[in-house]
Amino acid sequence: MKKILITGANKGIGFETARQLIAAGHTVYIGSRDLARGQRAAAELGARLVQLDITNDDSVNAAVAAIEADGGLDVLVNNAGIEARGEGNSIVGAGEVTAEMMQEVFETNVFGTVRVLHAFLPLLQRSASPVVVNVSSGLGSLTVLSTPGNPGYAYPGVAYPASKTAVNVLTVQYAKAFPQFRINSVEPGFTKTDLNGNTGLQTVDQGPRLL
Repeated sequence: MKKILITGANKGIGFETARQLIAAGHTVYIGSRDLARGQRAAAELGARLVQLDITNDDSVNAAVAAIEADGGLDVLVNNAGIEARGEGNSIVGAGEVTAEMMQEVFETNVFGTVRVLHAFLPLLQRSASPVVVNVSSGLGSLTVLSTPGNPGYAYPGVAYPASKTAVNVLTVQYAKAFPQFRINSVEPGFTKTDLNGNTGLQTVDQGPRLL
């Protein structure tokens, strides 16, 4: 059985992924920026809680120390992610998006992924079978965004798709740099979560089956 950390796991796909992995007998740490929400989620799941803000070096380093003291890590699931939102929680399109909005999304989706992965590399390297899963999106595909008739073609957002394109590049480059790891990006599908205002085409329990 594996020891697994899932970032952004107090709700949505991260929460459901944790539930399914725990049911399969694995030890799962759920990373949650909000301590109270994380405590509720961990209690419901039977998971181990790690308070983790992936945009903060001190928070990430503290999470590494806690998991190292608890015996190490085999699998890292980089799930935490956000989208730029405007009035009424609407997705911000190209006409309204600002550099500050882009920076905020990239700080979590891209820089946060790098921060966590870099910090946990030493622990993962001690595992007999280290795995990194970066949760990406079909919206990170330039083909999907530029092909009329493709469901992703109509997506108005800029920040989230751009960040997931960057995540895909990170995955390729890290996989080449660490061939002893199994490093992949996954697309859980258009799943009903808070990220998309619960407009997805599949339920939250269906998305993690692809992870």
